[in-house]
Amino acid sequence: MTQKPTILVTGPTGGIGATLCQHLAGKGYNLILAARNKDRLAETVSSLSHSYPKQVFKSLALDFSDLTSITSAFTSLKSQNVTLNGLVVMPPQIPPTDNCLPDAQAWEPIWRHSFVGPLEVIKQCVEIFSMQGRSKIVIVSGISSAQVLGHYATSNVLRLSWLAEAKTLAFALGPRGIHVNTLSLGGVMTEKYKARIEQKAKDLGVSLVQQMESEVSNVPLRKYAEPREVAVAVEGLLSEFSDHITGMNILCDGGFTRAY
Repeated sequence: MTQKPTILVTGPTGGIGATLCQHLAGKGYNLILAARNKDRLAETVSSLSHSYPKQVFKSLALDFSDLTSITSAFTSLKSQNVTLNGLVVMPPQIPPTDNCLPDAQAWEPIWRHSFVGPLEVIKQCVEIFSMQGRSKIVIVSGISSAQVLGHYATSNVLRLSWLAEAKTLAFALGPRGIHVNTLSLGGVMTEKYKARIEQKAKDLGVSLVQQMESEVSNVPLRKYAEPREVAVAVEGLLSEFSDHITGMNILCDGGFTRAY
């Protein structure tokens, strides 16, 4: 079998990220996993290496909120002559808030952690992308990038900024054969998200089934995505499927967004 490309994945130990890494590994991809928790990174790399001994898995410790750590991480990769063929970046989610006018001081850490840091990772990856063939960047975003949600006031701003940045990068990097697309997700049934719904059901005094029916009543498919379904969508954007697709925002929300 022809060896698959090498992809860097941020957030590989979370509910979506862990499933994504397992899925990509199962498809033969070599992976570099980037996160700030060194112990969890080591466990994830060890598990993947045990399951897929013929592939290459590396850990890369970095913190989105610390530009120095990002520079150090990529200095290490460059010293190893690592070449990438793709990147999956998952900017940290912003907690829900109804406050559309937060204090000025609240914005700085949000932008540093969820935009400036991830954007620096993209910049560093572009510098070590292969000069052969096509390279793919997938930015995993939230549904507020496509439809404004009242209880995600700051997230509405940040996610739309990622769409604009992806479009800008698509134009700038397209001549080099680098594709940049965003994937906007609705609800995803990670263990953490399921626990939130279970707690909500308990607080309301209804069954989990009843609460789930209420949760997805405005989703045409009447369900939230499973992490594996997200993984399949990401893989599609990394594969030849997207060889003529760039600067696009792909919705993976079960039809929740009602717009052309």
